[in-house]
Amino acid sequence: MPSDRLPSPERVLVVAAHPDDIEFGAGGTVARWVRDGTAVRYLLVTAGDKGSDDPLADPGALAERRMAEQRSAAAELGVENVEFLGEADGQVEPSLRLRGLLTRSIRSFRPEIVMSHDPTVVFVNNEWVNHPDHRAVGQAMVDAVFPTARDPLNFPEHFAAGLLPWKVAELFLWSTNEANQIVDIGSTLDEKVASLAHHGSQFRDFEGIARWVRERAEELGERTGYRAAEGFRRVTLAR
Repeated sequence: MPSDRLPSPERVLVVAAHPDDIEFGAGGTVARWVRDGTAVRYLLVTAGDKGSDDPLADPGALAERRMAEQRSAAAELGVENVEFLGEADGQVEPSLRLRGLLTRSIRSFRPEIVMSHDPTVVFVNNEWVNHPDHRAVGQAMVDAVFPTARDPLNFPEHFAAGLLPWKVAELFLWSTNEANQIVDIGSTLDEKVASLAHHGSQFRDFEGIARWVRERAEELGERTGYRAAEGFRRVTLAR
């Protein structure tokens, strides 16, 4: 079995646009890190209040349900720290204000690795369109990591709260067309699927979704020497 070169960080910050994004994109890798003792924090930019095909759905009630689902999904993987920024679903922009909020989270948690959406991808594997919120969150996150969180003159008001500059070592970006890091999730694929099952508001046929998730992970694993795998664009930053 080849080595997947997965590092062993003390802290990982996972930033996503909507509830269920993390479970689809990185659930198996998160489960491995948690199992190995890494402290993982989730930061959700929205509560997914537009995530329904029912035109009569109450966005406020849906947001509450989806936040509860996300907390349960995180707990399934052993992640206890889940935060929401409360931005409007479907309207996220890579603004300076959002970058400041993400920078604050980085300086507060001080992670070696940040995981998020790959902001460069519009068409994922020529199979579906990458949600504009995903691209916006990924772009704001990359900009927060470098150079904003690193440089002390950016958002100096953070210093009043005792938050010092922080240099992130690596980015792991999911839903990428240029994966250079394949992670062996053969031992955590069941946990990935179990975490997705908590997002009941999003699935009419969860068995079909679970089958699709397993098939995709197993297909990538077969191509790369694992039983199942997740792929990321891994960017190692100059320290």
